[in-house]
Amino acid sequence: IQRDSIAVRREGVAQVALVGAPNAGKSSLLHALSHVQIKIGDYAFTTLRPVAALTRIGGVLVQLVEIPGLIAGANEDRGGGRALLGVLRGADAIVYCQDVRAPHDMLQDVRNEVALAGIDLPSMLAATKMDEASERDLAALQAAIPDLPVVGVSIIDDESLAAFKEAVWKLTGLIRVYLRHNKQVDDEPLAMQPGATIIDVATKVHKEIGATCRGARVWGPSARFDGQQVGRDHHVQDGDTVEIIA
Repeated sequence: IQRDSIAVRREGVAQVALVGAPNAGKSSLLHALSHVQIKIGDYAFTTLRPVAALTRIGGVLVQLVEIPGLIAGANEDRGGGRALLGVLRGADAIVYCQDVRAPHDMLQDVRNEVALAGIDLPSMLAATKMDEASERDLAALQAAIPDLPVVGVSIIDDESLAAFKEAVWKLTGLIRVYLRHNKQVDDEPLAMQPGATIIDVATKVHKEIGATCRGARVWGPSARFDGQQVGRDHHVQDGDTVEIIA
C-alpha cells in the first residue's frame, strides 16, 4: 500500500513538530508537556505514527506533533520517511530533539533529510535528558550545532520545561495580547501576528468592536507607562494587556 500521506488535524494557534532520531526523547517530552497517554519505550521506533498533543503556553494552546524517528534515507521512504516529511511540511516550526549525550551525527542525518525535502521552517534544538548530563555536554552540543538556538530540557525539571515552552512560543513568531475589561484581565490571551495593531486586536474580539474602536489603554511592553492611552494604529507586543476604548 502506498502510504505517502498522513494527515494531522491542526488544533491550537500553531503547529510545532518535534523531530529527531529514534530514541531522542521526543515522546517523553510530548508526554511531559501534555496530558496525552503515549507509549514510551527506551528503544528505537516505539512511536510509528505522528502523535499530536496540545500544550498551554502563557494561556494559549499550541499543538505539538511528534514525528516518529527520522533516519538517513527518509526521502527515499526509508522508515516510511516520505509520509513523515509530508506531515513536517505542514508545520509552522520545528523543534529538533537530541539526547544531549548521543552522537551528534544522528541529528545531522535528520537535518540532512529535512533539508533534502526542501523544508525550511523556524527551528530550535531541544537538548533532552539533561538530568542525566552536565552543562559541559550541553556546551559541546551547542558548539557542534552552532546555527540553532539550543535549550536544555529535562522532563523531571519543571523550570526547564517552562523555559522550553517559552522558547517554543518564540519560535511560533506569534504574540500574546491579554484583554482587560471592568478592571479584570482575561486568563486566555489572543494570539496575534507580529505587527498587529489595536484595530486588529479589536476586530479579532468582534468585527463591530473593530469598527467602533477609537483606541485603547495599554499595559505592558509596548506602553511607555501603565494604562497609556494609544490610538487605533498602535502596534502591540507580546505580553501586552489591552483595554479597548469604543
